Amino acid sequence: MYRNYKLNELRIENVGEEVTLSGWISKIRDKGHFVFIDLRDRYGVTQIFINEEVSGKELQEKVKKFKNEWVIKVKGVVVERSSKNPNIPTGDIEIQAKEIEVLSQSKQLPFEIDETGNLNENIRLTYRYLDIRRPKMLNNIIKRNDMLFSIRKFMNENGFLDVDTPILAKATPEGARDFVVPSRINKGDFYALPQSPQLFKQILMVAGIDKYYQLAKCFRDEDLRADRQPEFTQLDVEMSFVEQEDVLNVMEKLAKKVFEDVTGEKVTETFERMTYDDAMNNYGSDKPDLRFDMKLIDLSKEVENCGFGVFENAVKEGGNVKALVAPKGEIFSRKYIKDLEDYVKTYFKAKGLAYIKIDENGEINSPIAKFFTEETMQKIIQKLNIKNNETALILADKYKTVHDGLGALRLKLGEELGLIDKDAYKFLWVVDFPMFEWSEEENRYKAQHHPFTSIKVEDRKYLDTNELDKIKTDSYDMVLNGYEIGGGSIRIHDEELQEKVFEKLGLGKEEQQEKFGFFLEVLKYGVPPHGGLAFGIDRWLMAMLKENSIKEVIPFPKTNKGQDLMTGAPAGVEEKVLEEDLNLKLLEIKE
Repeated sequence: MYRNYKLNELRIENVGEEVTLSGWISKIRDKGHFVFIDLRDRYGVTQIFINEEVSGKELQEKVKKFKNEWVIKVKGVVVERSSKNPNIPTGDIEIQAKEIEVLSQSKQLPFEIDETGNLNENIRLTYRYLDIRRPKMLNNIIKRNDMLFSIRKFMNENGFLDVDTPILAKATPEGARDFVVPSRINKGDFYALPQSPQLFKQILMVAGIDKYYQLAKCFRDEDLRADRQPEFTQLDVEMSFVEQEDVLNVMEKLAKKVFEDVTGEKVTETFERMTYDDAMNNYGSDKPDLRFDMKLIDLSKEVENCGFGVFENAVKEGGNVKALVAPKGEIFSRKYIKDLEDYVKTYFKAKGLAYIKIDENGEINSPIAKFFTEETMQKIIQKLNIKNNETALILADKYKTVHDGLGALRLKLGEELGLIDKDAYKFLWVVDFPMFEWSEEENRYKAQHHPFTSIKVEDRKYLDTNELDKIKTDSYDMVLNGYEIGGGSIRIHDEELQEKVFEKLGLGKEEQQEKFGFFLEVLKYGVPPHGGLAFGIDRWLMAMLKENSIKEVIPFPKTNKGQDLMTGAPAGVEEKVLEEDLNLKLLEIKE
């Protein structure tokens, strides 16, 4: 027997018991005549006491050679601790060791398990098995388990069936780039790893499952960032005979239950609703962080005939002019504003960043003031409602550039000026997304969510008039503290409407059949109205635990280059396997 108690269980009532414990050596303290060991497992820590009188001199000398992270088994007696530790559950007792067996030794560690500073991320990922031993990472893994258990319990109690769907499937264009897998048996053909089980869950509704869920592994070959990984876990949900309100009500109850089970806090208020247009116009983002104010202010009308060419031209060309008003004007030095300008120029291709600053005496400081009449400037100041010691930052450009740039600036300033309430949790539904968005790169319309999203009944007429910009959908995203944690829609269940949407996306009849023929066939066999939602488990947990990186809540994540530093993936494959089994040949890679 390796243990009859875990290392968080023993209490003062256990004094006098003979016990067997096993775990890792967290710390050794050699006091000369006696030695203390902090023994740790997943559950907690218990202090082991070794002295010559009880343990014997031989054992005492042997223990002095032990190192941190060795795995040992201890037999001894529970005694009351003379110097109690109120910070741990077992702090009233210790174990007087009689026997200690070394079960496994450890090399010198690349970092200390109890280190709390900022460790090098690559080192942490290379030795992830050691990183997970650290209390913070271990707690995150436990919280992930709590989250998944809470989800399963809620879904089963509410009549959902857990149905798994294929990992090896047909490539279908759903937005991101697919990971493809060559077939050995069908040489020259490829599977695709699922970006989501989207089509399969809709097919399950046609099959009569009615309420489906799955904790699904999904894969997207796209550029990575702090809240994105190539391989991620998704809670997939689909329901039949529902309208948008039905889905929102059930998913909001789920989110509240999971939030309470993970954080221990309750959310009692109904989640705020905001249209996509309001989110973009007021916050420059379809996932606004509502933990602080600072809305975008539209100056387009005030400056359309202002005499300043940059502003006038932006409005004439169909763009707009918008501003943010930030407090704490004393930090807005010319250098700081220049840094902010470089930020929006570099990342959002903005042409420049104008500013108007009101100093503590009410004086206007702005390099663009000379272009305006006093009357126009007063109109601008009045619209901005700018006060002493505040600074307005202004972008004039295309709609997307202005909103993306100011939306990012808003978040940057919220962080740097300390405006965000870090203790708050702000949930939000963003609804009524556009069906189509114009792609400058591809010079065509693309589906903003996906091509299976149902169009609002009153907007379907615009399909015939080609006024695609006016079309809104029965769609919704759940946002938590500025992160999109889930998104979904009511789906198209009419074959004719689905084909029309494909047509507007530039897919001819032949291409529709090639890419989605199997799904269009499904739509011929009695399709119930249906809709659903998918939560990104990793991002959702990251937001609840207030971590800054999704890697902190995934057991074995990849780097920002998609590498697994622990195993060495991705790695090469023998040429024989490629050529003989898969009928593939690697081309010379040109740098």
